[in-house]
Amino acid sequence: MKKLVISIIVLLFVTNINYAQKFAYVDTEYILSKMPTYKEALSKLDLYSSKWQKEIEDHYRTIEKKYQEYQNEKVLLSDEMKKRRESEIIQLEKTAKSLKKKYFGVDGDLFKKREELIKPIQEQIYGAIKQLAADGSYAIIFDSASGASFLYTNEKYDKSDEIIKKLGF
Repeated sequence: MKKLVISIIVLLFVTNINYAQKFAYVDTEYILSKMPTYKEALSKLDLYSSKWQKEIEDHYRTIEKKYQEYQNEKVLLSDEMKKRRESEIIQLEKTAKSLKKKYFGVDGDLFKKREELIKPIQEQIYGAIKQLAADGSYAIIFDSASGASFLYTNEKYDKSDEIIKKLGF
């Protein structure tokens, strides 16, 4: 679907060639790879992710330990004690799942941290691209890293290095 939309847009601009519109492209993945601030942000995200993953794994180890203890002592426990232990294990599982959702869910802490750390960098790149478009009178600047299929690109229209220079890296 994305390819179809891009193809239609390009076709519309090609049919109106008498306006002599200029096109360029950038590779945002390449630009990001040249930015130390992006690498630092990724490192921080990895630290948060590792810390939270370890916390969740610790919860699951506790659950496994409690479950093994329960299985070993099951024959010695009264029905009431069995129910209490089972509900305790179930509650621990709910807590672990809730932690997992809290940290790694759709609107979880990792998503929020990623937005907090990465979004300013993306906005900085977008601002530089917008400035390049204004300075160079480009009608469209494509992102070759966004999954768009370009059958052919001429290197002279790749403005990634200009963006890196505008950003000061």
